[in-house]
Amino acid sequence: MSTLLEQVYRTLATGQTLSGEALAQGLGVTRSAVWKAIETLRQLGLSIEAQTQRGYRLTSPVQPLDAGMLRTALHRVADQLHSLEVRWSAPSTNAELLATAAPLVGQFNVLLVENQSAGRGRRGRTWRSSLGDSLCLSVATSFDPTPRDLPALTLVIGLAVRAALQRCGASGVGLKWPNDLVLAQQDETGQSVLAKLGGILVELRAEAAGPAHVVIGLGLNLRLDAATRSEIASTGNLAGALADCGVDPQQRNTLVACILESMLQEITRFSAQGFAPFRAAWGEADALRGEPVRVSGAGAERTGIAMGIDAQGALQLRTPEGELISITAGEVSVRRSGSS
Repeated sequence: MSTLLEQVYRTLATGQTLSGEALAQGLGVTRSAVWKAIETLRQLGLSIEAQTQRGYRLTSPVQPLDAGMLRTALHRVADQLHSLEVRWSAPSTNAELLATAAPLVGQFNVLLVENQSAGRGRRGRTWRSSLGDSLCLSVATSFDPTPRDLPALTLVIGLAVRAALQRCGASGVGLKWPNDLVLAQQDETGQSVLAKLGGILVELRAEAAGPAHVVIGLGLNLRLDAATRSEIASTGNLAGALADCGVDPQQRNTLVACILESMLQEITRFSAQGFAPFRAAWGEADALRGEPVRVSGAGAERTGIAMGIDAQGALQLRTPEGELISITAGEVSVRRSGSS
């Protein structure tokens, strides 16, 4: 049973301008209930304008997620798709799938939500999403045996998503080790900076014996308004959106289907062949190679020049002393001239 919020959202997504009275009559509720729903949807990030004497309309068209459309589009991987569900809301798609039974080896469970209220990133950070202008999804699968290079799965997913975005018209998308999709932009001083388009979170629920249950979360910005960009910039981060790269944000279901198909295919290849077949492609997508970087984590900080990745997917860092070291985990930021 869909909620009133979802009903109003899907009704306005048709692109019509509808009065509060028309919405109330069509949905069988009071005008006051419609008004409250509109205000809540605005708080969730949906841009709704109110036109005098006309009614409500979306500032930018939105295509709601549709499980039926997605299943049809994913016919090439249908035999691997154990379940696919679209929900209106969930705190975290990763948490939801981690709490459910794992699919069999070679099978996948997929969960997408329109409104993720407590999205998570690496190191306990929150992932912010705006209703209609972002994608929040998770894919669960099992591995048996657990691949030795399982930590490199994050890099494989980045490559899979990047390839799908390119097929959907994106240009300029790079990968920032270990889990970010980025777009190179120029700041106010003319320097190149990396704007974050989205992030990947891979979580493992290993049993004492038997298959490893792995859940892969993906969050992507489709569109960002000026106010949201400014708010994110005030935290010291730079955000970008797929609309900046040439992707049509109104074709969400086509985009999701392309991403999911690419993810399922590449996870299957990784399960069979490990990370080796992906290393060269990562080198082509690497947004950090040759850049001066700072790596922080585990109470320590290192600086140097990013030199790509090794055969296991670890970051290669050339220290100021000339030593080449491998970084398996950490937070990486680009150090610009003049930075401390």
